[in-house]
Amino acid sequence: MADIGLFHHEACSRHDTGWGHPEHQGRLRAVVQKMARSLPDLHGWVEPVEGAPLDAEILARVHTQAHIATIRAAVNRAAESNQIVQLDADTVVSAGSWDAAVAGAGCAVDAVRAVMAERYRAAFCAVRPPGHHATPDRAMGFCLFNGVAIAARSAIEEGLADRVLIVDWDIHHGNGTQDAFFDDESVFYLSMHASPHYPGTGAADERGVGVAEGTTLNLPLPMGLEAERYVAALVDGLETAARFEPQLVLISAGFDAALGDPLGGFTLEPDDFRNLTLAVHSLTSGSAGGRIVSILEGGYDPPALGLNVDAHLRALVEATTGVAPPNDAAAYFTHSPSTGEEKQ
Repeated sequence: MADIGLFHHEACSRHDTGWGHPEHQGRLRAVVQKMARSLPDLHGWVEPVEGAPLDAEILARVHTQAHIATIRAAVNRAAESNQIVQLDADTVVSAGSWDAAVAGAGCAVDAVRAVMAERYRAAFCAVRPPGHHATPDRAMGFCLFNGVAIAARSAIEEGLADRVLIVDWDIHHGNGTQDAFFDDESVFYLSMHASPHYPGTGAADERGVGVAEGTTLNLPLPMGLEAERYVAALVDGLETAARFEPQLVLISAGFDAALGDPLGGFTLEPDDFRNLTLAVHSLTSGSAGGRIVSILEGGYDPPALGLNVDAHLRALVEATTGVAPPNDAAAYFTHSPSTGEEKQ
């Protein structure tokens, strides 16, 4: 058994937004290409796994039937017209979008089940479209279904965990995830994000309601700070969240917090994502035992996205095994923020 499951599904590439859209098909292609170069280094530690698409009944653990029907109908219109269909100013679907969205969410749920069954110590889901802006009844911000929320709810409803922590370091606040659990004391939502920035939610005084008050912790920060400031802020938040004693940790891994991201403004580099990954593991391992499932969210500079995902995946290996894997393949490549290209 490998230590880390790398969950994916080929249908995630079928979500066609058009090459002028920030969340285009080249994002996942860049991740897959980087992983292909890195997997020889990670042999024995990381195992690629194909997830299974979700049934609509599992989507309904988070989303309303009306929302599910809206997405399906829009995808049907796209297939009939052979054109991209606009849901809002930012969010579109194509003929392949239903298959992509249910496959991506399915990978997240399958990864949780596998980690909680101890088939893997941790997992990363290389999927698209992203999900954390999708509310129970609305698609928005490039997101159709909220994979991390569905995975968390599934863990609880299937009796795999009583308390789940979601750590969201995407530069945009995960308003959909917050909405799904704002009154649910079984899920702690921790988000570090830029403020002011899309979608305009995630103020520090948004802390949950009723029995769930105190299980939402937002860390809104200005853009352009030194990377160390962002890392320190999230570590402080993790120390608070660790008191929740989660049995499972999910990461909404948004790499648009990276230096130079066209939709970003934060300054994180690959080693910063490594440090954040190690911090999530170390500060929650007392209760969660290292059970981490990470799900790809944003990141809109494809070459940088590949490098940052690679650093995150290697850090998951390092955190769970105590051994930093060799980095021979990645050593031949550097990223140029000015061109967005990898150079040998």
